[in-house]
Amino acid sequence: QVQLVESGGGSVQAGGSLRLSCAASPYTVSRICMAWFRQAPGKEREGIAAIRPGDGSTYYADSVKDRFTISQDNAKNTLSLQMNSLKPEDTAMYYCAARPSHRCRGLGSADFDFWGQGTQVTVFS
Repeated sequence: QVQLVESGGGSVQAGGSLRLSCAASPYTVSRICMAWFRQAPGKEREGIAAIRPGDGSTYYADSVKDRFTISQDNAKNTLSLQMNSLKPEDTAMYYCAARPSHRCRGLGSADFDFWGQGTQVTVFS
């Protein structure tokens, strides 16, 4: 049974930081394609960060590049997203996504098979 559970969301002032976590089971996060998405009300779900198994290479959308960092904690089998220099436009529901394969595709919603329930991030000015 696949379970992805996000945590760490909240409300923060612009310029602040938050760290999101995704607990995954039964998959090992370092062995499958994983990513973070976000979706604001009335907007399309946006892939913002991804990490590949094996070499751990990462990809970031331009909107978060140089501010967000995706990483794995293998001891805890969790996926993290460190978010710095937050802006009001970062306000959205954030989702953890997984593709149970070592062959990763793109960073669209259709490229991932499993999703967490989401955690809300609100950035106020």
